[in-house]
Amino acid sequence: MGSQKRKSRHQIKPCKQFVLYYHDILYGGIGGHDPANATSAAVTNATKLGNFPFGLMVVFDDPMTKDRNLLSPVPVARAQGFYFYDMKSTASAWFAFTLVFNSSDYKGTINIMGADPIFEKTRDLSVVGGTGDFFMARGIATFQTDALEGTKYFRLKMDIKLYECY
Repeated sequence: MGSQKRKSRHQIKPCKQFVLYYHDILYGGIGGHDPANATSAAVTNATKLGNFPFGLMVVFDDPMTKDRNLLSPVPVARAQGFYFYDMKSTASAWFAFTLVFNSSDYKGTINIMGADPIFEKTRDLSVVGGTGDFFMARGIATFQTDALEGTKYFRLKMDIKLYECY
């Protein structure tokens, strides 16, 4: 058995791939005290350790769209979860969230988690599971900052590639 090659279960090409845009409107950011339009809120304060918001935790329920338009008529999904800033020496966040789909295209969820070193051009986070149309999905979600308006709003382009689809 030692001389036999093991077959890889991993696909070279994704079994599903799509691009979505994540829109985060932070309540309490500079000029961001608008509870009617906020989609996220800080639930802890940053510490005074370092020059970055180390320790700040944000909980969100953000719209996901197929294009850059925050006001798209129908969001494709909602991103629900949290991120916290986990480094004192640079801006880096750690995300854990679920994409909740309830549209004519897809039904179910995708679970994503991992480190987001914000100053990197692209960042890969792990797709660690899912339900419905994405049952037990595995793959990569590549983040790219697409827009940034201080601490009030940011938009991420998410290129999601699933390599295990059932």
